Amino acid sequence: MNAAEHRPHHGLAPSAWIERFAHLVPAGARLLDVAAGSGRHARFFAERGVHVVAVDRDADALTALGHLPGVEARVADLEGAAWPFADECFDAIVVVNYLHRALFPQLFAALAPDGALLYDTFASGNEALGRPSNPAFLLHESELLERARERLTIVAFEQGRIDEERPSVVQRLAAVGHARRWPPSLAIRAD
Repeated sequence: MNAAEHRPHHGLAPSAWIERFAHLVPAGARLLDVAAGSGRHARFFAERGVHVVAVDRDADALTALGHLPGVEARVADLEGAAWPFADECFDAIVVVNYLHRALFPQLFAALAPDGALLYDTFASGNEALGRPSNPAFLLHESELLERARERLTIVAFEQGRIDEERPSVVQRLAAVGHARRWPPSLAIRAD
């Protein structure tokens, strides 16, 4: 299903990057949606038969997800408290429009050896275009790639300015664990 075919939930369609590489997450997989907000990605993956754990510190935002089949909503402060998934493993982790650098070790540790990491967030240069503008929330040039390259097999990476819904500077990564069968698929085959 492409972005044009997918109906947005609560006015927000899934990130085009996440949608493009969603095939790396098979039906039946267990996925962690980090800083899920109102759950546009949790909904998208649940509709694909993925078991989603959506985490956010905003309990009100997660309320809309509580009744959805295949979605478990968890309220947790990922920045001010201990990592709430210390004993859990996920087949995939999705992070969109969120950066807390201190979480990278926990994210990598929580990812299954053959799991998929899909990441799409803002990068330096965005401060000239709008929010976020705080350097703490903007990846440095190639930072996402550098953090992932020794731990994961990079399927795709891009960085730069986009002029989609609103001009932004972003970094995007799709990567899989080294235990994933080589070569990883780049696209869904048309039937």
